[in-house]
Amino acid sequence: MAVVVDQSQANTVGSSLNGFCSTIYFPGLPELTLDLQASPMAVTLTTSLFILFGGIGPIMWASISDFYHIRRFIYLVSLLIFVAASIGCALVTNVWYLVVLRCIQSIGTSGTIADCWEITERGSAFSFLFLGQFLGPLIGPVAGGGITSGLGWRFTFWFCAAYGVFLFLFLFVGLPETYRLDHVWNTELPVHRELEGPTMITLVRSENDDIGSAKPEDSKYRLGETSSVALTSRSTVSIEPEPKTKLNPFKSIAMLKHMFVWLIAVQTGICFGTMFTIETIIPDLYAHTYRFESWQTGLSFLGAGIGNVLGSFVSGKLSDRLLKRARAQRGGVARAEDRLTLNAWPGGYILVPLGVLLFGWAINMRFSVWVSIVGFAIVCFGMSQVYAAGSAYLVDAIPGKGASVTAASNLFRMSMACILSLVAKPIVDSIGPGYLAVVLAGLNITSMSLYAIVKFKGPVMRSRAGYGDSPL
Repeated sequence: MAVVVDQSQANTVGSSLNGFCSTIYFPGLPELTLDLQASPMAVTLTTSLFILFGGIGPIMWASISDFYHIRRFIYLVSLLIFVAASIGCALVTNVWYLVVLRCIQSIGTSGTIADCWEITERGSAFSFLFLGQFLGPLIGPVAGGGITSGLGWRFTFWFCAAYGVFLFLFLFVGLPETYRLDHVWNTELPVHRELEGPTMITLVRSENDDIGSAKPEDSKYRLGETSSVALTSRSTVSIEPEPKTKLNPFKSIAMLKHMFVWLIAVQTGICFGTMFTIETIIPDLYAHTYRFESWQTGLSFLGAGIGNVLGSFVSGKLSDRLLKRARAQRGGVARAEDRLTLNAWPGGYILVPLGVLLFGWAINMRFSVWVSIVGFAIVCFGMSQVYAAGSAYLVDAIPGKGASVTAASNLFRMSMACILSLVAKPIVDSIGPGYLAVVLAGLNITSMSLYAIVKFKGPVMRSRAGYGDSPL
């Protein structure tokens, strides 16, 4: 029997690969630094620029996918790029070559990041997508610590290359073309020909049709993301070709011109950047403070992984439930700001700052390493609540443009993570991890006020931008 890979399985692979490869070599950073005689800044760039290009890559791949109506080909080509770059990383003798190859490797992993913004219950959908993203950073350092201790840091990249070859063969054999047209998603067309290229659906009815008498549950055709139209037997569907547009990989960045998009992107960027910054400084801090070997450093990431997985599970359970309750209290009136659910506020205002301070000051005061591990786990749990709420809100706030707004927010988020991780090492060297934790905690508390602004002023900002709520 032939193996067929569905889109959800491809999503899991795509969302986990980037995080896995960004962290697998973290336990070997001290050995890598000595082997390549690299400066701390050069080593930091191998992690910071990887995360930055992880934000640039999806914009490029998504634009190509939408322009040529392909997804399977993107998966396979990006995996080949990833494999080639991973082999190069394993063979380098100069840290600056490693920096360049890590950027290319990141672009390769970003081609496998799939989308889920057309799913109705986005709280649960995003929680599963983020679960895949967070499983990567959970497994990566653990595997990397064992590989580095037994075979050296270069074999972490050989492992990445082998994993990439396996995924390529697996998807080549089992993955069909999964590209869909957003315009006709969930639409059944009574036509006898295959759709070729992008289409726009126009509904035409005769003068005798009584559309108003049809019940919503009788609707057979759904158009777009939020609207549904009931058709009678006398209704017809005409298909018109959509005008061809130019390939513009960075068109989606224009979404950041909307204030409500920018505010959410800033907060999620700071929150995610805090988690990534801690990931990048752990290897050196644990090696110098607790004399950890590579395998011990890798195992220490299990706490963060557990926090991420539990956080994704909780946010998925709570998000859609709280959303439905809020809309029920309003008499069924939908509002995008309902996506900024109650669990996001303690996550951003309390859990992330508390976890950061526990992590930083435990190391600064040389407490037991378990205190810093638990602190980082709390950071990851809180970040999951904030991140899922903000991501789901952006998709609901701009119906039909979920891919573009998510790509724009993702680029900003990765840029913030890049900047924070670049400045973290100099701050730790000058004032210590405790005061770095104070800075990060302050940034997170301050940035949560941006969520509050969107929560209460979002409807006005969306209306001014032309994305106001449609009446039911």
